[in-house]
Amino acid sequence: MNSLNKKVAIVTGASLGIGRATAMLFAQMGAAVVVGARRGDALDSLVNAIEKSGGRATAVVGDVTDESFAIEMVRTATDRFGGLDIAFNNAGTLGAMGPTPEIFAADWQYALDVNLTSAFFGAKHQIPAMLVRGGGSVIFTSTFVGYTVGFPGMAAYAASKAGLVGLTQTLTAEFGPQSVRVNAVLPGGTNTPMGKSMTSTPEALAHIQSLYALRRIARPEEIAQSVLYLASDASSFMTGAALLVDGGISINRG
Repeated sequence: MNSLNKKVAIVTGASLGIGRATAMLFAQMGAAVVVGARRGDALDSLVNAIEKSGGRATAVVGDVTDESFAIEMVRTATDRFGGLDIAFNNAGTLGAMGPTPEIFAADWQYALDVNLTSAFFGAKHQIPAMLVRGGGSVIFTSTFVGYTVGFPGMAAYAASKAGLVGLTQTLTAEFGPQSVRVNAVLPGGTNTPMGKSMTSTPEALAHIQSLYALRRIARPEEIAQSVLYLASDASSFMTGAALLVDGGISINRG
């Protein structure tokens, strides 16, 4: 079943991890996909993989902290595929980690720029294009960190990602009457390059896995399935939500 048949989607942070897995799944489900990231070679590989599987995709290389990149992504979706229905604003960074008094202002600002301001830029230009089509679905990648669980040394990451939940709620109130749904997916630890930076040794991985009720971290493809749900009509009455897809870490105590 092609649940996104005739839809047009944007995916940022698409070169690897959750973004790449979601772009592949969106295309498999029938959407034409505009993929964006900084690494052109990785995007070319993704587009080739999608097209070899019979899907439609095109790439835009750029930096999500630059508002012109958000504009170009929407322009490409409209010019190449006729409009925009879905946007998965997924690009992110762990940013500088360590005791909060030791975090430099520039590092704090960088985390906010990549994780929060880029999502604002995306929605700012994506929503008007969706309104032309009569509505759409905007999805942000937040996290359980700073939402249900606090970890030391992650102030910039937690604050910037938590801000996405507030942005989600405000956009929901603003554009719900015009049939634009806005939700955030809150993944747990996932087997991505970013995730692996937290589990660089067998001991670290074992400790992280022990925090989860499922005693493991996620595969990118598992998170992509939840993003697909938010993008599709299966979640047609769901908006303003912070959807935990966290393997039970938020409630696990043993």
